[in-house]
Amino acid sequence: MAPAFAAAPSFSVCGVRIPTACRFEAQSTVPTPMFMRNRVAAKTRSAAPWSLKAGLWDSLRSGFLKNNNSTETVEPPPAPLEIEEPLPQELVLLERTLPDGSTEQILFSSAGDVDIYDLQALCDKVGWPRRPLSKIAASLRNSYLVATLHSIIRSSGTEREEKKQLIGMARATSDHAFNATIWDVLVDPSYQGQGLGKALMEKVIRTLLQRDINNITLFADNKVVDFYKNLGFEVDPQGIKGMFWYPRF
Repeated sequence: MAPAFAAAPSFSVCGVRIPTACRFEAQSTVPTPMFMRNRVAAKTRSAAPWSLKAGLWDSLRSGFLKNNNSTETVEPPPAPLEIEEPLPQELVLLERTLPDGSTEQILFSSAGDVDIYDLQALCDKVGWPRRPLSKIAASLRNSYLVATLHSIIRSSGTEREEKKQLIGMARATSDHAFNATIWDVLVDPSYQGQGLGKALMEKVIRTLLQRDINNITLFADNKVVDFYKNLGFEVDPQGIKGMFWYPRF
């Protein structure tokens, strides 16, 4: 499966990044894998001794350990305790008064509240090729984290009408323990250049770290590598290489 794409500030390309224009340009180069790791946690894990040698559990498949022609019952390791994940967050990133007197709030949410038709309309604005709605719904459903930016405009009249519009999104997949990969980062072109893409990424990263996910990766076009470096991502840390497999037919 090819990685989902987005663009970054000042560019309209596809890849995991913040888009800046509605025109889609096919890229012939492979996006650069980038990594963010919690170095303290990584060192702690690498230094922790394994309590069981590799291959031990192969001898315990039947629940017994044979030693010197005797059979000793071995209890399986205790099941890990269920860790309650943090509740979804909602945070107002920006509040302002528009020229017509109405007020606008830019709301970040990690609740995953995304209408697939709104998302398709946003993808159209940034110039992404259309994808089947059923697959878009599946990608959202199977994501570990779906974060959104919404514009909420309240009119100044007596009726106080409210208009809510999806203007940004990013999602992450994860093994729920160590690793996460960020995909499909996009911001409405009319809201770019205001720091919202950076704020969205920072909130996604913070949410993952709060859930004890310490290794975070994404794929970036060479035009936006510096953007992600400024967020703390590294290219090929300690010689680690991202590798891709594509069908040849």
